[in-house]
Amino acid sequence: MATVIPFEERAVAHLRQRLGAVEEANQDLIAFARGHSGAVTSIHEAVLAAIDADSIESLLHVVTQEWPLILGIDAVALSLIVGTQGFRADGGGVQHVDPAILRRAIERVQGVEMRTVKRGHPLFGPACDLIRAEALIRIDCEPPLPCGLLALGQRAELSLDARHGSELLLFLGKSLAAMIRKWLTIPHP
Repeated sequence: MATVIPFEERAVAHLRQRLGAVEEANQDLIAFARGHSGAVTSIHEAVLAAIDADSIESLLHVVTQEWPLILGIDAVALSLIVGTQGFRADGGGVQHVDPAILRRAIERVQGVEMRTVKRGHPLFGPACDLIRAEALIRIDCEPPLPCGLLALGQRAELSLDARHGSELLLFLGKSLAAMIRKWLTIPHP
């Protein structure tokens, strides 16, 4: 006598397993989209706040004081080489930096670099000991305008989505470079 193989039970079990995997992938996709959407919103809000700056000093204030709150991070430092001088601005104000050291740091970054660290980049100043995840964004302007690095830091280690995050951060850096050009090239009364 022949044996009957329960194809229907196996097929239903297989379909349930595949459906479970699809539902899990869908939930992961929804979570990513929500997080990505939140990041896009934060970056746009940061750029809009910078656009509202009415001077280069106000722009530095927005970047170093308001962006940490807007972006939900712990530290922001902006370092620029202006002519033959190097500067670093953070929540504590503006300090002079050796332009040769700053130039070497700038040359090591191509666009955006995101990473987890045991200690943040020295450009964070005193906050570098607290930083566990950082993004370094190159600020490029045509000479004689300044070039530099925007450093964003977080105390918590993060799993970074390099492809999507770097696109957003590149937009942030290019927007900041455009605003720096604006404030350093137009005559102000």
